[in-house]
Amino acid sequence: MLQIRSIDEGLELFKALGSDIRAEIIKILLKDGPLNMNDLASRLGITNGALTSHIKKLEECGVVTVSSEAPGHGNQKVCSVQLDKILIELQDKPLNENIYTTDIKVGLFSDYSVYPTCGLANSSRLIGEVDDTRYFAHPDRFEADILWFTKGYVEYLIPNFVPSNQKIDEICISAELSSEAPGVNNVWPSDIYFYLNDTLLGTWTSPGDFGDVKGIFTPDWWFPNWNQYGMLKMLVINHKGTFIDGLKISDVTIDQFKLTSKSPLKLKLEVPDNAEHVGGLTIFGKGFGNYNQDINVKLAYSPIEL
Repeated sequence: MLQIRSIDEGLELFKALGSDIRAEIIKILLKDGPLNMNDLASRLGITNGALTSHIKKLEECGVVTVSSEAPGHGNQKVCSVQLDKILIELQDKPLNENIYTTDIKVGLFSDYSVYPTCGLANSSRLIGEVDDTRYFAHPDRFEADILWFTKGYVEYLIPNFVPSNQKIDEICISAELSSEAPGVNNVWPSDIYFYLNDTLLGTWTSPGDFGDVKGIFTPDWWFPNWNQYGMLKMLVINHKGTFIDGLKISDVTIDQFKLTSKSPLKLKLEVPDNAEHVGGLTIFGKGFGNYNQDINVKLAYSPIEL
């Protein structure tokens, strides 16, 4: 998901999409999946040189990604749509300078209960043995930049360094997520449950475990038939409810928690065994996937009214 917070911020994207031929490129890639440059140019009835300039504009805006493949004779450039959703905020929000921001590495979970297939890795190597849950307790897990499991949960303690005598008005969490299939399967739904301090905030169904193209930041040593990238999801809890990518998923509000600078904050991501779609969970951190970020958390706060 790409979030655009103002008209000015989205100008380059709007320019890139303001072309009939670039719109047609996106429609073809969405319908037929990744295509190499030769096939795509042929479908459009234009030269490879003309296609290259259009693809470059879409790539610069993060709409399309290009990867190199070597099927036999030389490298072929393969194009695919990178984004699943674009969220545009037309009305500017008041600037809130009272925001505490932190990043949590994928391996810094404080509690877990997971089932194979499962594993952890950092950007240079696997951590322990694949499908051995004991390594989720190994000290090296703190280095993990990616983890995956078929069912169960991981829980994180969110650092709370909001200044004293302040209350928390909004929590915004973003992370790159996907399902976990044996190997990879782009159609592998999984119901992912989100909890704050043991209260269920809501669920999101991941559509698949994506492996059709290599993740932009996924390291070269990573196995081609394993998870390559996920979808960037934004979870927001505020006074109006709980939202994912701007869509309301529950009526749970931040007010129910009465959070202050002294409050513990526990975030749990779970795929329970009684979910309708038990398709696992993969969490991508820096060095993996398409977004090169850890679990990002923003806490908006204001003075406690006496």
